[in-house]
Amino acid sequence: MHPRPSRRATPVRVFLLDDHEVVRRGVRDLLEAEPDIVVVGEAANAREALARVPAARPDVAVLDVRLGGGTGGDHEGVEVCRELRAELPGLACLMLTSFDDDEALFDAIMAGAAGYVLKQIGGSDLVAAVRTVATGKSMLDPRMTDRVMARIRGSAPAPEPKAAASGELDRLSPRELEILDLIGLGLTNRQIAERLFLAEKTVKNRVSSILGKLGVGRRIQAAMIAERLREPQGDLP
Repeated sequence: MHPRPSRRATPVRVFLLDDHEVVRRGVRDLLEAEPDIVVVGEAANAREALARVPAARPDVAVLDVRLGGGTGGDHEGVEVCRELRAELPGLACLMLTSFDDDEALFDAIMAGAAGYVLKQIGGSDLVAAVRTVATGKSMLDPRMTDRVMARIRGSAPAPEPKAAASGELDRLSPRELEILDLIGLGLTNRQIAERLFLAEKTVKNRVSSILGKLGVGRRIQAAMIAERLREPQGDLP
């Protein structure tokens, strides 16, 4: 039995991103069977989603974490979440994935996702999740969120990034250190470009250079390093 529909004056507007047409069709049929939910658009890849979502003006974006054939890494859907949230702060992003992956959850929280659910979720539970995030509530377990934030602060066991131990931070220029700090604050390339009055393509190239110099493969690892740089070094007298 499905949960009781929310008492919204207008239906919840939902956008779908998944590289599998069968999955999109199934989720669309499931959601549109509800009287208080309408699917206003869908996309098969990140580029389509970034182009279509602003025009569709959804309340909720249901985003597949892993998109085949993309260039944004294993968690390209999370990068879409980050970019959309930068442009549409009121948008609730619900991440949908086939894998129970701590790293993907870590990335999703840092990107501002409102929820994270597995594709094995029951239909009624997915409907309930969409309604929940549409009201501004989080579908993230507070314990998981606390664990992730503890990892960022270095208060929980986590693999030490290669760069932190090898002194590779010394290889970064002052501008790259500045960009690294902004990555640590969760800013997108577009936001960094606006903050530093640079072209977005320039920032993208700088970020790639920073990851290479730090010896890490993912943006979130660089964010962890940046967070540690902001921590007090030793006790003050």
